[in-house]
Amino acid sequence: MPKRKRELTLKEVIEKYNDASPFTIIKADVQRRSVIYTDRAIKAADKNIHQLQSRGIFFSVGEKKDYFPVSLLLRDGTSIITGPLPSAKNPYIVDYIDGKSYLTDGGKIVEEVEYWPKPDYYEKFTSKGTPMWHVATSRPQRIDIDPYSYCHFWDTGKGCKYCNIGSNFNKNKIQNNKPARLDSQDVYETVKEALKEPGSLESIFLTAGSILSGEEVFDDEVSLYIEILQAIGENFKTKKFPSQMISSAFNERQLQKIYENTGIMSYTSDIEVLNEEKFNWICPGKSKLIGYKEWKRRIFAAVDIFGRGNVDSGIVAGVELARPYGFETEDEALKVMLEEAEEFAENGVSIVQCVWTPYPGSVFQNQENPSLEYYVKLSRSLDNLRRKYDLNIDLDNYRRCGNHPDTDLSRVI
Repeated sequence: MPKRKRELTLKEVIEKYNDASPFTIIKADVQRRSVIYTDRAIKAADKNIHQLQSRGIFFSVGEKKDYFPVSLLLRDGTSIITGPLPSAKNPYIVDYIDGKSYLTDGGKIVEEVEYWPKPDYYEKFTSKGTPMWHVATSRPQRIDIDPYSYCHFWDTGKGCKYCNIGSNFNKNKIQNNKPARLDSQDVYETVKEALKEPGSLESIFLTAGSILSGEEVFDDEVSLYIEILQAIGENFKTKKFPSQMISSAFNERQLQKIYENTGIMSYTSDIEVLNEEKFNWICPGKSKLIGYKEWKRRIFAAVDIFGRGNVDSGIVAGVELARPYGFETEDEALKVMLEEAEEFAENGVSIVQCVWTPYPGSVFQNQENPSLEYYVKLSRSLDNLRRKYDLNIDLDNYRRCGNHPDTDLSRVI
């Protein structure tokens, strides 16, 4: 493995890339390095107004212990989706100093932060007695629903190497008695309650692990999304409602069926890594079942159904540099990835990046992600591609999602 050159510090990156928001750069670095909370910071969290637990498909927090804030907001409203990572080598530290919460590094204050607010519905139960926060979690301005919390690519050990959904599901099942599949009536009631909070939540997001069964591969996953989306749609007077779905790469028949029978407005299918050779190594299940070229073709075909700007594909940025078969240098990775990203943009599809975190329980759990400068370069380039090809990112932007440093840049016109 080539020796890693000295990385620029946060301050140096902010100074070098002064055309990018410093808040976006801070966000990328916090996601890259993770955080831990001091005892003072945890005590400052108020369970009556802050989210102190999460029930997502990638993170698991015990219901009776280990309480800490789900995540953070910066002063300009930027969301940082991150959490304590036991394996993090150099995490930021959130501390509570003189009545305020701060992100600190090496004992120095970096930026003031706030904890994510807790919506009112978190304290309520469905008619079946299910806690509503078990059904739908919430980002500051979005409802998140995971209809199915397991990915069947893991059945044969061929899950994506950066992902820990398989191990996390088993942990959740043991700790919290969490079922894999959500009940559609629970979803209807939870969304109905969430919508009673005016001005708070402005879109609904769904994602699930891949379900491979059915007459044709993914048919059962398609049926599940239709059932859940129809239950959500009962709360709206119009057929379509602000919504996004991240799913497997469905074929045209399956996508048309979802679009015609639900209120979904935006479709995302994650290509994960923008290179066929790396995709085959990192995503062996997807490679064997569908293949890189067909996964990509299906995403392009979705534009004819959902329209330009309403189709995205996500990448787990950084895994392309994982060892031993990743790109040798960050410059090489950027060149190859951005050439491929431009082809997506030419076909009306936005590429959005998630900052790769080596999750515990994943094959890559002991790996090291790239430099902050790499993520800033990638973010600027992806934002420039959207501008070049006039692609809006409205349903995956800084307000409705908040997970992607590149889409945060879209707020600057």
